[in-house]
Amino acid sequence: MRKPLIAGNWKMYHTPSSGAAMLKELAPLVKDAAADVVICAPATHLAQAVAVTDDTNIAIGAENMHWEAEGAYTGEISAAMLLDLGVKYVILGHSERRQYFGETDETVSKKGEAAVNAGLIPIICVGETKEERESGQALTVIEKQIADSLAFWNGKSEIVIAYEPVWAIGTGLTATGDDAQEVICHIRSLLKKAHGEIADQIRILYGGSVKPATIGELMTQPDIDGALVGGASLKADSFSQIVNF
Repeated sequence: MRKPLIAGNWKMYHTPSSGAAMLKELAPLVKDAAADVVICAPATHLAQAVAVTDDTNIAIGAENMHWEAEGAYTGEISAAMLLDLGVKYVILGHSERRQYFGETDETVSKKGEAAVNAGLIPIICVGETKEERESGQALTVIEKQIADSLAFWNGKSEIVIAYEPVWAIGTGLTATGDDAQEVICHIRSLLKKAHGEIADQIRILYGGSVKPATIGELMTQPDIDGALVGGASLKADSFSQIVNF
């Protein structure tokens, strides 16, 4: 039985102090949650976020990292730096990173390998655009992203996959439970074909304008193990409602 995971992605919102205040408000609201609870925050927030969630059931994740252990990469952050802060998860390959910062399946795989080798749990994002879905290419696109973004994975380390259709991110549009289930079931079948029964243990999340009103339908689907939540993760009230679905 896979334990649900609800992860918030703050993106470039909150300041370190407002984020810390939100986490203090959130902690008592989710202390009895049946799901694992993760907040992924900007790099500037991480140390304070880890400190204020100590002795709570909220884990902290980063929104990105570099694949190199160290070096002359101005503005980048390594897995070792994240671990030293007490970070446990890291989002890799989010569609916004792919769209605005040139992230590719190949760089996602390199980052994923560095993350698992260091002991971080990567949340690896895949998803099709509106044009790809409307032209019937969604599953083909997902197959390539899974194959190439997970080229590093040998089936032994813990990873999380997030299916985030690009057309649903920040748009207010949400895939129906059936639509999300179809793609996520396909992802699991791809993992099973490549790695065997371990695929049944991998948590696959849905992301894309997830709200308190939509989480219930999503979580009734057999292959959806949780959600990667954007805007609704910025406030304790809305995020706790999702966590306590």
